[in-house]
Amino acid sequence: MPCRALHRLAIMSNRPLNPLPRQTARLWWPLLTLLLTLGGQRAHAQDAPSNVTSAQATDLASALSRASARDPQAAQLSARLNQAQAALDIAHNLTPGPAAVSLNHLSDRLQRDQGRREWEVELATPLWLPGQQGASQRQAERALAELQARLALRQLELAGELRNSWWQLASARAARELAQQRLQTATALEQTVQRRYQSGDVARVDANLARTERLSAQAEALEADTTLLQAQQAYSGLTGLPPPTALPPEAAPTLPSAGQTAPETRADHPQWLALQSAVALANSRLALVDSSRRDAPELALRWTTQRSDAFSPSDQAIGVKLTVPLSSGDRVRQESAGARADLAQAERELAMLGTQLDQALQRARSELATAQTQLELATTRCELTTDNLKLAQRAFDLGEQDLPTLLRARSADHEAQAWLTRQRIAYQAAVSHLQQARGLLPQPATAEPAQAQPTPSQPNTPQP
Repeated sequence: MPCRALHRLAIMSNRPLNPLPRQTARLWWPLLTLLLTLGGQRAHAQDAPSNVTSAQATDLASALSRASARDPQAAQLSARLNQAQAALDIAHNLTPGPAAVSLNHLSDRLQRDQGRREWEVELATPLWLPGQQGASQRQAERALAELQARLALRQLELAGELRNSWWQLASARAARELAQQRLQTATALEQTVQRRYQSGDVARVDANLARTERLSAQAEALEADTTLLQAQQAYSGLTGLPPPTALPPEAAPTLPSAGQTAPETRADHPQWLALQSAVALANSRLALVDSSRRDAPELALRWTTQRSDAFSPSDQAIGVKLTVPLSSGDRVRQESAGARADLAQAERELAMLGTQLDQALQRARSELATAQTQLELATTRCELTTDNLKLAQRAFDLGEQDLPTLLRARSADHEAQAWLTRQRIAYQAAVSHLQQARGLLPQPATAEPAQAQPTPSQPNTPQP
């Protein structure tokens, strides 16, 4: 093959081509073959499609971590923490602002030109007013704490959005699974009835009823597919990840028995802490306004050298200048009124928030207790409809019952199964809502995912 390529190249160029010496060819051909092999592997690696699959969140905690990394508001608050830290560093400086250097020069060169010269150098720096530095430090510390509290509150808000998306996705998956089961059952029933109709065992109306049931189940399956796609897109838009295969629930909290009060308090709730930080920040701003009733005074060190003419010696002098701005009553009243208005608003919001948090916690507890009761009812109803369906199917197979009765039993069982599935997911969603009302973030899953633990009288709630 190499000799043919060399002779072909010689014919195309119309020039004699001297063959390589035998020893040289023995050395170069293996090297050339290796280079061509590596080049082909590289091209194949570039052309081959990527088989890397996207990571999936295994629980609510990992999904929240991903959603927080994508959230624009969380990114902005994290960046503003650096700004607040810089303001705190400024408040600890010796002066409220940077020093300034000025240079002044006078000369009569363009007029009489008698050699008059004057140079002046001034170094000026602002000074803190009495009590102003301490107020600035407290204000900067409160601003940093307020940003940290807002960041924690944003994490809780993201957790609420993610929990809703999580259980909407679980509900859509369960509805699609039930719709597919109904479609499979209806298809099998249609085939059975069609065979019996062809053999003359059932009437044509029964065959039409079986086909109608299959068409209804097919329409329900299509609608369930659309709902599932919307839930998947909502979850992916929030986290940037494909939906996980399993959706493990959060651990169920212990509900207080009748006549007992819950031990938790709103003092640790992120929303309460954020408003408390806002009140503290408004107080510190008011204190800073009260201690800054005029602009910062300025202390300057001056050095001058001058001469009257070219024959006079230069005179040098050093001086100190202190500039104290006068206070403006109207401006002080304006800033003080604005700070007091912010403080009044924050205090009113904090007073209202206490009632709102208590009511939200009561609603969440009531929702969880109701979900437990409804889950028990749904389990009992599902057991009854399943038993009725078995009896109706047996009677239909023996010819003792007509097809409409069997279809009614199937419809009742399908509704009971759907209601049971919805109540299971509703119970797990109620657990998440209670954790949200408590102000708790999702916790990472342990070796075994935390399952919702019902009360002893409640049936188990499997993972969707």
